[in-house]
Amino acid sequence: MIELMTIGYEGLSPDAFYGILQRCKVSMVVDVRELPISRRAGFAKSALAAGLGEHGIKYVHLPALGCPRDVRHDYREDGDWARYTRSFKSYLETQLPALEELSGLMTREKCCLLCFEEDYNFCHRSFVAERVAPFMDGELRVFHLTGPIEGRVVRHELAVA
Repeated sequence: MIELMTIGYEGLSPDAFYGILQRCKVSMVVDVRELPISRRAGFAKSALAAGLGEHGIKYVHLPALGCPRDVRHDYREDGDWARYTRSFKSYLETQLPALEELSGLMTREKCCLLCFEEDYNFCHRSFVAERVAPFMDGELRVFHLTGPIEGRVVRHELAVA
């Protein structure tokens, strides 16, 4: 059974972020932000890749699995999560080569999808995890990682049909 992790770095320091990944034995972070920039120190593409490398974790950026600008803009304008969900899922159907690439990485590495939002219920990475499942022939468990509570990493399992 393949395990796919997801994480949002919102509210995490770089050290806490790396610690969570190491405790969960993640070997590769797959950045699913369309634009891998951040105002948070340590989380822009170059700094993130370097920091992960220092911790023995590989970094891959798959911008095709990021949320397109127009979908993000519409959501900022109207706050309609249902519309955002429909729009992003529709977009994701046009990104099958990137999903195939992700599934290939998942067979070779213990991957963790990265985006900003702490709550996977309101982040496109949960839709990416859901959509890559059919590529794994039913052999996939998805976990969302959250910050340490009393020294433990909290893992929330996502149901993937």
